[in-house]
Amino acid sequence: MENFVFSINVTIPIFLVMVLGWGLKQTGMLNDNFVTVANKFNFQVTLPFLLFRDISSVDIRAVFDLKYVLFCAAASSAGFWAVWGGTKLFLKDKLAAGEFVQVSFRSSAAVMGLAFIQNIYGQSAMGPLMIIGAVPLYNIYSVLVLTFEGQQGRAGEGKIKEACVNILKNPIIISIFLGLLVSLAGIQFPVLLNKTIQNVAQIATPLALVTLGAGFEGRKALAKMGQTLGASIFKLVLQPLAFLPAALALGFDGEKLIGILIMLASPATPSCYIMAKNMGHEGTLTASTVASTTLLASFTLTGWIFLLKTMGYIS
Repeated sequence: MENFVFSINVTIPIFLVMVLGWGLKQTGMLNDNFVTVANKFNFQVTLPFLLFRDISSVDIRAVFDLKYVLFCAAASSAGFWAVWGGTKLFLKDKLAAGEFVQVSFRSSAAVMGLAFIQNIYGQSAMGPLMIIGAVPLYNIYSVLVLTFEGQQGRAGEGKIKEACVNILKNPIIISIFLGLLVSLAGIQFPVLLNKTIQNVAQIATPLALVTLGAGFEGRKALAKMGQTLGASIFKLVLQPLAFLPAALALGFDGEKLIGILIMLASPATPSCYIMAKNMGHEGTLTASTVASTTLLASFTLTGWIFLLKTMGYIS
């Protein structure tokens, strides 16, 4: 029961902020122009600040674990290629392929993941390490699939060039590597600059959730309910079921195992919606899957945590 209450207290407030955004859109306080501008602002400013802060503030040299980072990278990669391959074979709605793949494999590692880890273990060193292993690949793979499965753009070499350009100029990827460089170099910013970075970073999550809710279109989402459920099942159940046994076999436990669980089984991140919209996709499937996985994760994550505690792998 304690684990269930803990999960509810993490996930339901996030879901309710999305509901608030939807409600404000219905009253006319927020409009489509707000959603467009806020998505761009989140993508180019607040989310990069958030990831830069999370990584640059940790002494990477002191806590670095190569096996752990490589496992996070390998599991993220395997999940991505598996779901993209399955989508090519089984998804009939080809226009939804890019969105379906992104929300099926990409977790809320930086936003919700760190909250989970810190609530269990306090200040976390493994959370930023998991981010280093997984989040750059989340963004690189998302750019690839949203480019190649997009409705616009050229085919063949044109698509490859477009994907490479999008990766190189992606502000989230740039911020991760800048944060890593700052951490490795041991650079200490003055208090004035630190507080500025902190203030901008704190905007990212609530603004992303309000924008996601405001951009949610219920009627269109109902038409994609089957795809939403499929992506949600892969994200919350099948992906952790496939990779957690490998993590246990490699000896990961405690905080490291929680980091891996969050990477595999946390809800689809709101930045999926921001990236999909910024790359010309409709966003309906993404918004509905982020909402459904956020709501359902209070039950599925509780189940995974309870199982791992019962087996003695986390305390």
